[in-house]
Amino acid sequence: MSLTSSNGSARNRPAAPPLRIAAAGDMHCQPSRAEQARAAFASLDGRIDLLLLAGDLTTYGQPEQAQVLADACRPLDVPIYAVWGNHDWHADQIADIRPILEDAGITILDRDSVTICIGSTEIGLVGLKGFVGGFPGSHLPDFGEPLLRALYAETTRDVEALDAGLKAVAHCPVRIVLLHYAPTSGTLDGEPETIWTMLGNDRLAAPIAQHEPDMVLHGHAHVGTFEGRIADVPVYNVSVPVLGRDFWVFELSGLERATAPLH
Repeated sequence: MSLTSSNGSARNRPAAPPLRIAAAGDMHCQPSRAEQARAAFASLDGRIDLLLLAGDLTTYGQPEQAQVLADACRPLDVPIYAVWGNHDWHADQIADIRPILEDAGITILDRDSVTICIGSTEIGLVGLKGFVGGFPGSHLPDFGEPLLRALYAETTRDVEALDAGLKAVAHCPVRIVLLHYAPTSGTLDGEPETIWTMLGNDRLAAPIAQHEPDMVLHGHAHVGTFEGRIADVPVYNVSVPVLGRDFWVFELSGLERATAPLH
């Protein structure tokens, strides 16, 4: 299997059509940008097979903001999967905005895994928000005040869910991890190092390196770097400000020959 991340400019394509996956994070939908959101999502119609949204779907996590995304996505006839971002949690109204999104055909993955069949190809998708925690030189420890240790424990639950999810989709020839927070500092270059602790954590890198999914997508780091790696696994920061466009379209080809390692 080969992966093209040049927004659909693959050369020498095989006879079998590639799998086209559109991805974006940090759309920050709100009513004042409703027309812009509708136009952006309408541009995908007929061009893609799968849509993945890497969190910060709304500006402050309010129902009227979720409705903007729902209205923009509803006309699309493709599977749509998303994870929460920190902005989506701000108003603490997740229970209210989830049904609005689900009614429009958007499936929220919250430490979940799912198998999607597109044509004859099985795609294993593992999705979770992720959390803060830091990278070498800035790790938050499992020590001290209960609130700090609770934060560390929250990330531990993310790591365990990611490991379990990747085990559950190990049989799939295509495996993708969808996050909001960054699992590697490689896609944070451009952001001030003083805030890297708040942009993600590298504890999520261990299950990724072990299970070797085909790619990892995340957002959150608005002035980070598009591409990084965890061992041999490509990691893409698909935050809209980083992309400089509404979506990035990945093309996966050679799927008929793909096999997945078992761990």
